Amino acid sequence: MVIATRVLKLRQPTGHIDIPIRIFAPKPLGDSWMCRFEIDWPDEMVALDAGGVDAVQAIELALRMIGAFIYSSDHHESGNLIWEAPGQGYGFPVPNNIRDLLIGEDKKSQ
Repeated sequence: MVIATRVLKLRQPTGHIDIPIRIFAPKPLGDSWMCRFEIDWPDEMVALDAGGVDAVQAIELALRMIGAFIYSSDHHESGNLIWEAPGQGYGFPVPNNIRDLLIGEDKKSQ
């Protein structure tokens, strides 16, 4: 079950392309929890599970993984990926080792 979505935009010469991001409800898996997420890029869909010791940690790690995928993408590098406004970030946390890639409001809030 999808519990949250965010739609980024990819600017193209012909207009904007939606980049939907979906986060699913965490599910127990043995002694841990898994939180599935999907990023629907124009050329491929990334669909992975983030694992945690409980549901909260699984969600937190899924959000960080999403942030890492976004900030390490060619679409971010091109400067054509936007959420609310160009250059203001995407509203996802990232792991500490790539914080230097943050832009806009993301840079201020982490």
